Amino acid sequence: MGTTDAGITAITLTEAELDRHVTHAPTRGLLSGTGVPAATDLLTFSPLRTHGLRTLADAVGGPFRVADELRDRLVIGELLSPAGMERESILLDGGTGELTTAYLFAPSDTRPFARSLDTLLRFAAVTEELAGLRGRFASLAGRYGPGTAAEATRRLLTLFQEGAGGEVPPYWKAAALIRPLALAAGPGTASGLSLDVPARLLDQEFGHGRVVRFEEVDFPATLTHEPTRRFLRETGLPEEAVLFHADTDVPLQTLREYVTEEYTGDCLPDELPAHADHLIRLGRLAGDHGLVVDGRTGAVLTHSGPDAALHPLNTDVSTLAFTLWLLHHERTIDEHLGNELTTRAYDHLAAAMLHTLTALDPAATLPDTTWHYWTDAFRDEAGGAL
Repeated sequence: MGTTDAGITAITLTEAELDRHVTHAPTRGLLSGTGVPAATDLLTFSPLRTHGLRTLADAVGGPFRVADELRDRLVIGELLSPAGMERESILLDGGTGELTTAYLFAPSDTRPFARSLDTLLRFAAVTEELAGLRGRFASLAGRYGPGTAAEATRRLLTLFQEGAGGEVPPYWKAAALIRPLALAAGPGTASGLSLDVPARLLDQEFGHGRVVRFEEVDFPATLTHEPTRRFLRETGLPEEAVLFHADTDVPLQTLREYVTEEYTGDCLPDELPAHADHLIRLGRLAGDHGLVVDGRTGAVLTHSGPDAALHPLNTDVSTLAFTLWLLHHERTIDEHLGNELTTRAYDHLAAAMLHTLTALDPAATLPDTTWHYWTDAFRDEAGGAL
């Protein structure tokens, strides 16, 4: 096994290493010639460097049963998944050059991935072009909104269909339908927040009259972060969304006011965070989690009952609104597909959703974030968030 240069940009295999394992000529030529990158934004071939070329049967071992027709598939890489998610292995059929994926703890449950290694590398490259808005997506740079996201999806799906004979594997379909949604809202320039979320984006998604916009009289005096006040007045939040219900029955309350009124006898005020008067409750999330915004900074957090635990949720109300839009829009897409993504590729869908969210809001990846509600909700297939 070798590398192309001191930068270790690619992994190559010798003819002796390929030996009888890879007889498909184009694949053999690629692996012994230009090689494969150690990693892309989506996947890694580093198992080749760590373990060499090994069969699925050798990689699994132990008690896991491998179907006879799969035993000689070669484990050549892994899909890169958000933290906390199992990595799925990339398997090569050395005779046909076709690629599938499977978890090593369920090695016989394979899914189609790409018709060839060359196709896989092209799919990964074009997805990176989308992320950087370059190459075939350069014309979309500086453009935002649902129309731009839809155009990016159309381009990506077309490229995948051309390389997959019209039948796009679940992983790439999830990537094409979900990752471009990051373009639905632009970076915050006018709002003073992370994103500029047009009011019409929420109105179109949730329905006219189902987005609550607050008035000055609704704000506690401790909500002093002006960009947050302006966003809640002009853009607002959906009254009800996946996993979320806004507090609309009374003017917004501080966390201390809310707890005193709702949990008298169960939660003493001195059990609240020291800055409870500056935490403004916006609503609740499924699972008995309150949702609050820090009136001084605009940060959005979850608050869990009498234990007074606070956890980062979103950077601010603009990324909160985008998250609620993203969840609702994903469900609309999947319902249009007959729930194909949630039934055939839930893990791929969850990974694409987490990638899309963290691309715009790093709250889940900050060093001080030990638990994150959206991350747990997206991963939980049984919970039905997606």
